Amino acid sequence: MRIRTVSLALGAFLLTGLAMAQAPDPNQSQVGIAPQSAQSDQQSAQPAPEPQQHVMDPAKAARHLGRQLGLSEDQVSQIQPILADRQQQVQSIRADSSLTPRDRRMKVRSVMQDSRNRIEALLSDSQKQQYEQMLASRHQHREQPQAQAQ
Repeated sequence: MRIRTVSLALGAFLLTGLAMAQAPDPNQSQVGIAPQSAQSDQQSAQPAPEPQQHVMDPAKAARHLGRQLGLSEDQVSQIQPILADRQQQVQSIRADSSLTPRDRRMKVRSVMQDSRNRIEALLSDSQKQQYEQMLASRHQHREQPQAQAQ
């Protein structure tokens, strides 16, 4: 019985230490770091970091799209700058702190639709059909977890 109690206490102690090590308090003063008031001043001057977004390399994305749709090398080389431009525009919209979340979403949707239109202009009719099916499938997969949560 005593061994079990000691084991449980040791396990709880280790779990507490692990939890504290993984989630340090950002407001806690640490050795070699400016005092908390100076940290607050520095933090208020810098914008809050955005959650990390998965950013795919435009060249890699164009090659992937080329494989999915059976595109020619010429089509892939024409799509790559469209994807690079889209990526740059979306990043600048996300970085614009003057926009409301609603305005930001609307602008990103507009950029995405514009890039879709520019890509579709380079595709044959059968490739356009495949592209639309691919986009619809992606949209359905994104919506599926949300529908299950409701």
